[in-house]
Amino acid sequence: MRTTTWGMAALIMAALQTTTVQAQALGAQDYPTRPVTIIVPFPPGGGTDISARLIAQKLSMKWGQAVVVENRGGAAGMLGATAVATAKADGYTLLIGNVGTQSVNPALYPKMSYNPDTAFAPIGMIAELPLVLLVTPSLPVQSVQDLIISAKASPGKLTYASSGSGGAPHLTAEIFKDSAGINILHVPYKGGGPAVIDLMAGHVDMLFATVLESIGYIKSGKLRGLAVSSITRAPALPDMPTVAESAIPGFDTGSWVGVLAPAGTPTGIIEKISSDLNAVLAQPDTRDTLINQGATPLPLTTASFIARIDSDRKRYGAIITANGIRVD
Repeated sequence: MRTTTWGMAALIMAALQTTTVQAQALGAQDYPTRPVTIIVPFPPGGGTDISARLIAQKLSMKWGQAVVVENRGGAAGMLGATAVATAKADGYTLLIGNVGTQSVNPALYPKMSYNPDTAFAPIGMIAELPLVLLVTPSLPVQSVQDLIISAKASPGKLTYASSGSGGAPHLTAEIFKDSAGINILHVPYKGGGPAVIDLMAGHVDMLFATVLESIGYIKSGKLRGLAVSSITRAPALPDMPTVAESAIPGFDTGSWVGVLAPAGTPTGIIEKISSDLNAVLAQPDTRDTLINQGATPLPLTTASFIARIDSDRKRYGAIITANGIRVD
């Protein structure tokens, strides 16, 4: 009798699990049935926000539902990330995260309002945002090699600006400094705009900035672009070499943007969003628009995206620890 009872219980549990899986699959097929909110944890106008609005428009057309972009900037992206981490895990609140929110902040901030290891379900990457190594026009260097030679000739004399301590431009410059074996001084600013203004005025010597921020100044001659930070050339600047090509083999850093959901979102919905995201990224006009915005389209599977987040967290965490980087 006991054996029969356990056997019946097992059959009932299996039936319930099958029913749950089938219900989730059916829900994923119907998703979305109402508007979806995408939270950008930064103010409007930056690279993350611009990419988010393009993807929101494309997904809205594919789904036949409104996809609303909501900016919740503050605390290095943690305010917006917290809103998603605590949202209902049903696929109707998503996060556009970047290398800062997902890989840098967990290494930079000892205390966060959510557990970065368990708060999110990564869905997929949208694009890389390579950085450009810019120098003030008055600096007599024409290449990365020239810059390294100049820095080694006068240790501690050259300065590099950043949009703030702990951001991708700052960490990229630190990786560049360590890789090249040079001593250059960090001058942090409260945002990329003031840093660019002082670079043009010659108050600082160099800066890593996104292609989107840089391309207009390069074309107008107000700033000199030496190289891009990614391992491959930026599609928007095809004639500009990479740092790896120019002087430091294997150099590869910068930012990226991707889509995440609250942890616990049904697997079927995650898979559907991932599939639909990759479908819109494969559209030629989507790719062309991203490239014109200075991005490098790079759709990744969910597993590959998770691996990228983890590997970048380890890499930037090592830089943060080795250089004693702290935020104000």
